[in-house]
Amino acid sequence: MRIMENKRETNDIFRWIAPELELLEQTLAEALASPVPLIAEIGMHLVRSGGKRLRPALYLLAAKSCERFDEKKAMPLAAAVELIHMASLVHDDVIDHAETRRGTETANAKWGNQIAVLTGDHMFARAFSLVSRKGYSEDIGDRLAALVQGLCAGEILQDSALYTANHNLEEYERRIAMKTADFLAICCELGGLVGGASAEVCAGLKAYGKAVGMAFQITDDLLDVTGDAERIGKPAGNDIRQGVVTLPVICALDASPAREELCTIITNRNMTDEMVIRALEIVRASDGIATARIRAAAYLDEARRALPETVGGEARDAFLEAAAYIGKRDF
Repeated sequence: MRIMENKRETNDIFRWIAPELELLEQTLAEALASPVPLIAEIGMHLVRSGGKRLRPALYLLAAKSCERFDEKKAMPLAAAVELIHMASLVHDDVIDHAETRRGTETANAKWGNQIAVLTGDHMFARAFSLVSRKGYSEDIGDRLAALVQGLCAGEILQDSALYTANHNLEEYERRIAMKTADFLAICCELGGLVGGASAEVCAGLKAYGKAVGMAFQITDDLLDVTGDAERIGKPAGNDIRQGVVTLPVICALDASPAREELCTIITNRNMTDEMVIRALEIVRASDGIATARIRAAAYLDEARRALPETVGGEARDAFLEAAAYIGKRDF
């Protein structure tokens, strides 16, 4: 129930592009159709699992805010960026041994790791097929390729530092930029490019997306510490259990009186449920949560300042509402 409520909230934010988002769902379903029944079944499972569709929504919002918006031209790329996102999540779930996402069984839990990995590969290929067959410029294909490389590099950086306690703000923000913020940045920039915006406007849209993306990931990491399974669609403390050190934990390691105990827990690859609960207690008792919230709020202020003045009316309202919502979301 909570997941459906959150989906309605995000739909309300992007009500100005509601027709385009409805068409996006149809385009995604068509893109994942396959003569191989199992591939089609998995594709529909992933589409029906929902999600916030934040990346294509920001892309479509940016494109529609421009004078030369063409829905027919814009839609394949909207589907492509969501397919890239979905594929990366399928692979992430395999790496993390995740059993649920958004309250729904993951592809790896339902069909096994091998099929899930191949499904992710299939979705990546389908995304680039959509772009190449619809006549987008070579530059857009290059940007998407660089995006996927960055996603992989961010994941490699994260995985190389699992179950370690030697982290700082600079390293953390570099990692979340590659895993999340750069994606939202390119979505906003591509929207401007497809909509025919000037280089200056595209740069402003990109800066907005980057800042919003940083705030989004910091908030996501906060929810892993402060949320519960029903709200976030996965177990609380999942990052800690997986050895991923996020900003609230970094702050607690720096200043908590119980930092030595916390360090012992997060570096233990065989941590128990009780250890995860204790780690959450230590982080929640520190100033890590407040510090992370301040950092996220600063990025949202940066996003608002970056939004080009030429973006006005309902488009501007939606961009500002999206920033506000990211700062207060609880899923």
